[in-house]
Amino acid sequence: MAKSFKLDIVTPERLFYEGDVELVILRTTGGDEGFMANHSWACKLLDVGEIWIQEAGQKDFKIAAGSPGFVDVKGEVMVFVDAAEWQGDIDLSRAQNEKERAEAILNSRKGPVPSDDDDEEYKQAQVSLNKALNRMKVAKGGRRAKA
Repeated sequence: MAKSFKLDIVTPERLFYEGDVELVILRTTGGDEGFMANHSWACKLLDVGEIWIQEAGQKDFKIAAGSPGFVDVKGEVMVFVDAAEWQGDIDLSRAQNEKERAEAILNSRKGPVPSDDDDEEYKQAQVSLNKALNRMKVAKGGRRAKA
């Protein structure tokens, strides 16, 4: 059995997860990264993506959809995200509606894609689309799901 460490995942509304784990895999802005016991100190920005948690002594992973935030690693791992949702709690029809709403906003724009400073609604629609697609993917088993 691998060494375990304490993992907390916090959203603005609640403590989403607290437990002893052997591995957590998060989507950082640089790609997917795994964190295990005795990982070097780190503080990294998180992007929309899957959260994979292997609890101490378990073979299988728990999967959640995560939104932007950051991870702080100092012996224990603290994850702060805007939102997190377990695979089994995701409402696929709601995620589909959010996807369609975001796509409608993105498709309604005429001309070139706005620059970073131009259109807050456009940028928010891009984030909403990414979050909806991630939630749909996680609900169907995440990146390891069979097509």
